[in-house]
Amino acid sequence: MTKLHFTLLPCSIFEERRSMSSRYTVQLINLFSVLLCLLAIFPLSESEKVAGFCPAAYEELESDSFSSKLLIKGGTVVNAHHQEIADVYVEDGIIVSVKPNIKVGDDVRVIDASGKYVMPGGIDPHTHLESESGVTKTIDDFFSGQVGALAGGTTMHINFVPPINGSLSTGFEVFSERAKKSCMDYGFHMVIVNWDEAVEKEMEIMVKEKGINSFKFFMAYKGIAMVNDEVLLKGMKKCKSLGALAMVHGENGDAVAEGQQMMIDLGITGPEGHALSRPPVLEGEATARAIRLAAFVNTPLYVVHVMSIDALEEIAKARQAGQRVIGEPIAAGLALDDSGIFDPDFTTAAKYVISPPIRKAGHDKALQAALSMGVLQLVGTDHCSFNSTQKALGIDDFRKIPNGLNGIEERMHLVWDTMVESGLISPPDYVRITSTECARIFNIYPRKGAILAGSDADIIILNPNASFEISAATHHTRSDINVFEGKRGKGKIEVTIAGGKVVWEDGELKVVRGSGRYIEMPPYSYLFNGLDKVDAAYLSSLGAPVQRFKAAT
Repeated sequence: MTKLHFTLLPCSIFEERRSMSSRYTVQLINLFSVLLCLLAIFPLSESEKVAGFCPAAYEELESDSFSSKLLIKGGTVVNAHHQEIADVYVEDGIIVSVKPNIKVGDDVRVIDASGKYVMPGGIDPHTHLESESGVTKTIDDFFSGQVGALAGGTTMHINFVPPINGSLSTGFEVFSERAKKSCMDYGFHMVIVNWDEAVEKEMEIMVKEKGINSFKFFMAYKGIAMVNDEVLLKGMKKCKSLGALAMVHGENGDAVAEGQQMMIDLGITGPEGHALSRPPVLEGEATARAIRLAAFVNTPLYVVHVMSIDALEEIAKARQAGQRVIGEPIAAGLALDDSGIFDPDFTTAAKYVISPPIRKAGHDKALQAALSMGVLQLVGTDHCSFNSTQKALGIDDFRKIPNGLNGIEERMHLVWDTMVESGLISPPDYVRITSTECARIFNIYPRKGAILAGSDADIIILNPNASFEISAATHHTRSDINVFEGKRGKGKIEVTIAGGKVVWEDGELKVVRGSGRYIEMPPYSYLFNGLDKVDAAYLSSLGAPVQRFKAAT
């Protein structure tokens, strides 16, 4: 049997005046309860080599225990470009009608949303559930990560799938199997780490048969996943021919490797060495290079986890010039600065290790401003969560700390508080950057990302006057650490509806394991509109080949 390590967080508060024997008895009972919870929710298997954690309680139900008819009454319905006070009628997982004063029969469950916002469920474009990282695996699998997502108002996510044994098809099959436990809808991005004829052919299969319309290229992680410019160019050309979106992790991997060795030589082995070894200039350089290569190929580009002013400025310049570049900041980059990684406590500092790093104060405000003005288009999380035991693998060498942090549960609340409550954006803008634009980019709108007749009934009800507080002791994902620990704000998601089922209400989760659906994402989103005309104009402008007469001999 796999040995289980875990951090026991207090599930109840013991009074200081209790006797030592009473406290000991209660703690034993508490420990036994937690162990039962762990075994019930996360059955041990030979593949689970990392620590588990008992999240806040939830209930697993049979799918037929949910009402198939819902009426959300009297709320302010918010779409990306419009809001109105209206009712929303749902039947069999689909929105049937959106209008004022809908009349229904007694067999319909009615939810009063008066004074609250009714919005599309969040779509997280950037997650790494149940993914390997070096010698360990992310602490959240598809079920536990999605449980957290639903509690936080996210009703769909798109997970990155790496090749396995060099094969995209094997990667797809393995992750499809892992995702069978899902309790909400999901899609896949594929990762490209090398180039040959087999990869080219498999890319075609992924797009034409498997519902994949995006491929990611790492410009960092030298010797592991990093691709050179030749592979990036070939990959971009293939993406364009398939109508698939090329995505990049923008950091100069060669320079990062040099920076890491420099920190080690200076005796900087703690988590701060991670941030210092990969400064913003390296993110800016790689982002600029990717943008220029995409311009050369004339294909759309998606830059994941934009963390710095340096990268942001390159995206802004390209978009101003008319290039089709999408910039995705993440919740951590918007809500945090780099002070945490310099904390003297290793466990605290290590939880902030992510690539690219969280930047100094000022970068966060610039990212917020760019998001409010449309220079950046949508918000992800890069949810790639590890617990404190896993992070301690790099206690003597920051290069061995698993890169990644949480966010799938916290994103929707943090974006509302950071962007809407502060006055930077409106509720329709909030819907756009947390849901609608993602659905448009990955070509699943208006099935997802809208409160419209015919759309999937993935809906949240947000109370702008209620408050939230984030803590590892109360979140629903598995880790015993949370990078947003102690953060408070306004705007609380009180109800989450996924596939027409109320799965989060009154602080309680009710989920169905295996009810999540794989959402196929077709190629040729709006980002490809008119590219053929641009190509034709380019060819006609060349004035070549020049017809020349051979010189007489």
